[in-house]
This record gives sequence, C-alpha cells and structure tokens, in this order.
Amino acid sequence: MPMIQLTLPAGVLAAETHRTLQKTLAATLLKWEGAPDTAFFRALAWSRVDEVPEGGLITAEDELPRFRVDVTVPQGALSDRRKEGLIKEVTADVLAAAGLTEADALRVWVLIHEQPEGTWGAGGQVVRFAELAALAKGQRA
Repeated sequence: MPMIQLTLPAGVLAAETHRTLQKTLAATLLKWEGAPDTAFFRALAWSRVDEVPEGGLITAEDELPRFRVDVTVPQGALSDRRKEGLIKEVTADVLAAAGLTEADALRVWVLIHEQPEGTWGAGGQVVRFAELAALAKGQRA
C-alpha cells in the first residue's frame, strides 16, 4: 500500500503532464516494491501532486524550481537495492516530465518514509506487510 507525493512549484508542469506523471510515479513505486501489476495493487498505490506557489521551493542560491518526492511504504518493503533503483527512476521520471536533464538531478529530492509494522491501517484494520506480500505472491502469474 505505497504512497508517493510530489511537491513542486505551481505551473512547472502542464495539466496533462501532471496527470501522466502521477500515474508514472505510482507505477514506478509499485515496480520497485515488487508488487504485481494488477488492478488491485494499482488501486492501492496512491499518488498525489501538491503545487506550492511560485517561489515556494527555492534555495539560498537561486529560485530554480525544486521537486520533493515523498514515498511512504511499509517497513521492509524496499531493500537498499530497491531504494536506490526507486530513487534513480523517480528522479528520472520527474526530470523528464519537467523537461530537465540529468545535470538538474540535484533539484529532485526523494525521501523514503518506512511505516513501522502495525502503524498502517486501511478498511478499519491494521495492514501487515507480510499479509500484503502473501497477497502479492498469490497474484503473480
């Protein structure tokens, strides 16, 4: 049950690019979590884009647009290798959508938040990572 949230300055992405990137980021997250590409797991992968006013994400050096991607996953869902792959691919997804190059990669920050076991709930009950993993294994073709 991953969640991915992109925060960026308003107006940086066209509306259609914004929608496409939301779906791309969710799919990228599912891929690196190792979840099967099924309707069930796609429906659980939440993707949110928050736009802040122009100039809302800058540095002390300049006012070029910055991008922050927050990823929330159950603890244990991502190995170090998967985290590295996720960060690399999400950065590339954002850069491509914004029309930027790899030289701009430091303008994209990806923060992974691992939710401790027993602290994630849905449908009125605690969701356990082992249960999700078993469900994913059962949905693989």
